[in-house]
Amino acid sequence: MKKHHGHLLTCILVFFLIVPAVVWAQARPRARDLGVPFDGSPGPLNAITDVAGVAVGHSTIVVGEGKLQVGRGPVRTGVTAILPRGQRSASDLVFAGWFSLNGNGEMTGTTWVEESGLMEGPVMITNTHSVGTVRDAVIAWWVKRGQGNQPWSLPVVAETWDGYLNDINGFHVKEEHAFEALESARGGPVEEGNVGGGTGMICHEFKGGIGTASRQLDAEAGGYTVGVLVQCNYGLRHQLRIAGVPVGRELTEDLVWSQETGSIIIVIATDAPLLPHQLKRVARRAALGLARNGSIAGNGSGDIFIAFSTANPGAAAPAGLVQVAVLPNERMNPLFEATVQATEEAIVNALVAAETTTGVDNRTVVALPHDRLQQALKKYNRLVEARKN
Repeated sequence: MKKHHGHLLTCILVFFLIVPAVVWAQARPRARDLGVPFDGSPGPLNAITDVAGVAVGHSTIVVGEGKLQVGRGPVRTGVTAILPRGQRSASDLVFAGWFSLNGNGEMTGTTWVEESGLMEGPVMITNTHSVGTVRDAVIAWWVKRGQGNQPWSLPVVAETWDGYLNDINGFHVKEEHAFEALESARGGPVEEGNVGGGTGMICHEFKGGIGTASRQLDAEAGGYTVGVLVQCNYGLRHQLRIAGVPVGRELTEDLVWSQETGSIIIVIATDAPLLPHQLKRVARRAALGLARNGSIAGNGSGDIFIAFSTANPGAAAPAGLVQVAVLPNERMNPLFEATVQATEEAIVNALVAAETTTGVDNRTVVALPHDRLQQALKKYNRLVEARKN
């Protein structure tokens, strides 16, 4: 992940600062490190990349400060890429299903996902006014690599609005940034918070952004993995609940909104062998994890979810008889539960990872204070203990 700056001096400063900054970012605690209790057993990374083959990349654009000058900044935005089969994703489609809890948002390509049950290539996430640029860039990336299964392409690109902190009408996301997110996509730990598409996002009136989590099913349930990645940008402060505790009612300073606003994109990956209609069922369950943290999916919110399975490689073969493995519906409850749990935790991980940010017109959105979160959890210790048990 790179940060793009507007002049040479800034680039030089970033060169000398980037190594310690990255090391510090990697050392930042996650929600569990702060003692936040969650249900279920995470995978080794507690990330969407616990699903074998899934890769994530970011391109982060941070330029300028002070008064908004449309076209010049300040810029606080970016692009995030999730590749279901890593760099091979465009040549081997995956079964997928999507769901809109509230439709004041955009996720391109979903009409064909609904019709075909298949998803070609990555899931991209950016800001609202950069969807078209990123969509076109994905097609250009496929053409450049000589990939794609047909002479037309319908990429999946989703968005949330970052115009409070970012010069969103300046159209700063370019093809190169989408390429960077795609080319940098890797397995392993996933950077969270103010990165990629989440750079300028706000969640429950704290700084929001990218978060991820996973769940590992036990052997009796098949041993499958469910991973979730979110770009969270929704909610009012008083609605925020963490581990059942009304944290937002304890932290009432530095509010941003006067009414419910914002959106969230949720991407769910699993290695369980599911058909498209089953993946749509999984995608719907993300709404329950979102609700655990206090969302009401308000009128102005775009709450759009997509789920895919990395099982059944080659299922989209253009000719011949294709045989696939399918998990019976009667065995899906553990996957539903894992999706709810991982979604809940991914959102809190985004809040914990995010850092206080100042953007256009010197507007500042504060990060969730870790110490006060812990104090709130202790205050409601009886609720927390009941949840642990």
